[in-house]
Amino acid sequence: MRERRLRWPIVAHFEAAIRGQTIRGTDRRAKYILIRFDAGTLILHLGMSGSLRLVKLDTPPTTHDHWDIQLDSGWALRFHDPRRFGSLHWTEADPALHPLLAKLAPEPLSREFDAEYLHRVTRKRSVAIKQFIMNSQVVVGVGNIYASEALFRARISPRRAARRLSRKESGALAQAIKDVLAEAIKIGGTTLRDYVNADGAPGYFRQKLFVYERAGMHCRVCKASIKQFVQGQRSTYWCSSCQQ
Repeated sequence: MRERRLRWPIVAHFEAAIRGQTIRGTDRRAKYILIRFDAGTLILHLGMSGSLRLVKLDTPPTTHDHWDIQLDSGWALRFHDPRRFGSLHWTEADPALHPLLAKLAPEPLSREFDAEYLHRVTRKRSVAIKQFIMNSQVVVGVGNIYASEALFRARISPRRAARRLSRKESGALAQAIKDVLAEAIKIGGTTLRDYVNADGAPGYFRQKLFVYERAGMHCRVCKASIKQFVQGQRSTYWCSSCQQ
């Protein structure tokens, strides 16, 4: 352990807890990676710039390589995070009950997230729909880029009050979220600045963006000018002609 001061300090007994343990499996919940050991579960968040890679044990650490988990195979699981926004937590209880995971909403690519669910949870909610779908207690994993893109595909204004969505619009938005995320995953995510995947390659979904970071440019559908405004302290991009 070279640096314990990440978003939250890594607990002092972490090394002792996993020493000699066998990794039994890996999983994911929202943006958290779960690595399951016999004695408990490591809950890892990559933050904005973190990465997890397998390296040979004798590979010298570089700047911002904060910790390694050494494996019997001669390799090490190495965590790199220039901004230190990532985090590492250890729990010996059911990880689903951990405070970071317990209140998380359905996964967007799951069957649970559908038109019926989205229409039901939007009732009586006056918050703007873009902010609503970025709330991890509504649906997990819909960040700023994908929220803007999904709303464009569903032809829904990001300013619209969530409660004003019809059942048909709820279905269109739920499907748009699934489609946008599935396409982004297929081609490695969206690299805007410094994001790369585990192999060091950038994501290419940026080339398919319809509105995000295209303010002042022509809409790819109707040729109107893409607009930008600040919503919930985040930039929102939309086409006022296509999205109502």
